[in-house]
Amino acid sequence: MKNIVRPEHPDITLEMWDTIDDVILKWKDTPGSVITVLRECQDVVRYLPSELLAYISQGMGLPVSQVFGVATFYSFFSLTPKGRHNIKVCTGTACYVKGIKETINRIYGKYGLKEGCTTDDRRFSLEGVRCLGACGLAPVMVVGKDIYGAVSADKVVQILEKYE
Repeated sequence: MKNIVRPEHPDITLEMWDTIDDVILKWKDTPGSVITVLRECQDVVRYLPSELLAYISQGMGLPVSQVFGVATFYSFFSLTPKGRHNIKVCTGTACYVKGIKETINRIYGKYGLKEGCTTDDRRFSLEGVRCLGACGLAPVMVVGKDIYGAVSADKVVQILEKYE
């Protein structure tokens, strides 16, 4: 985009910047399109670093506070790097009673991964969620779009090793 300097960022390649520019140009004149632009840009970079939020605000002609406000309001958006594979573990009552805490502990033991964090190699992110809507399969874990039921501490590492 003309007159807007692309900030240097280690996670954003020139090709990604080109895609981001296309997204902004496509939506900049559409009222209420900030969520769409943020979603599409997050799909490109896998998160929304502050430099990208500032760039989007300039490109769309909006205050950075407005863009930041939208990005922080919706839980779908992440301002921190995410792994290639997002792990969601249900911490609801049925899963908790059936041993999900031991499974989470095993994930930490093997990968050094705590809830709400990402591995240093960005292979995995781990998120505890209150309900995945599959209590009959408890304890439940989702990796990307793959659902696993009756997940035990003994099985979790074997499951996760499928994901590079």
